[in-house]
Order: sequence, then structure tokens, then C-alpha cells
Amino acid sequence: MKSQKEKILDHLIKVGSISFVEANDLYRCRSLTRRIADLRQAGHEIVGEWRRDTLGQKYTRYSLVV
Repeated sequence: MKSQKEKILDHLIKVGSISFVEANDLYRCRSLTRRIADLRQAGHEIVGEWRRDTLGQKYTRYSLVV
């Protein structure tokens, strides 16, 4: 069974980006920022971009730099 970190990395590779809502819904990952920090520490270059949803709430979308 894959770890959350591996699932998040696979998602970034296949889809290109991920938000907290997606990570929570798809992988039951409640601490996306921690998983992103783990991936960065492992040497993966990941950037975060602030966005706003349709209701004006701010969120971060993370992308893998290739």
C-alpha cells in the first residue's frame, strides 16, 4: 500500500497539480502542507500558487516543477 506522500507525488506527476480539497477527498490527506514539505525535503521541486475559489476563499494549488 502506498503512503500518502507517494500518492500525492503520483498525483502531481499524472495530473500536474493538487489542492487541499483534492488531497483530502481522494487520499484522505488532512495535512497536505506536511506532505508537500516531506516531498520537498526528499528533493522534489514543488511550487505553491495562491488562488481564489468561486466564493472568494483563498487556497493553495501545488504543482511539481519539471
